[in-house]
Amino acid sequence: MIEIDKYSRTPIYEQIVNAFEQLIASAELKANDVLPSVRMLSQQLSINPNTLQKAYAELERKGLCYSVPGSGRFISDDAQNKVFGKKGELLQELKAIAEELRLFKVSLEEVIETVRAVY
Repeated sequence: MIEIDKYSRTPIYEQIVNAFEQLIASAELKANDVLPSVRMLSQQLSINPNTLQKAYAELERKGLCYSVPGSGRFISDDAQNKVFGKKGELLQELKAIAEELRLFKVSLEEVIETVRAVY
């Protein structure tokens, strides 16, 4: 379900948040689906439970999940809309970067090739 790159420059908790955002965006996780427990997922990913707790706290802060004492954490009703809101922000950032690349005379083909390599 989630893969972590322990050698990445991106902190592990951010990788977890990003992974859950992708699962929500792709509808693999839907409103009111239960998230794995901190203990279970930390063992599965071989990471410190505090790191996972930090990721879950960030998901709650973003409004993507909510917790029910004694029952666990669940995906929020409007989580997918919030994730797609982030998509719009990212596209705006990409637009700004594309404009800057154009000023530096980077060809459209080079930009497309770079984006294609990532996908």
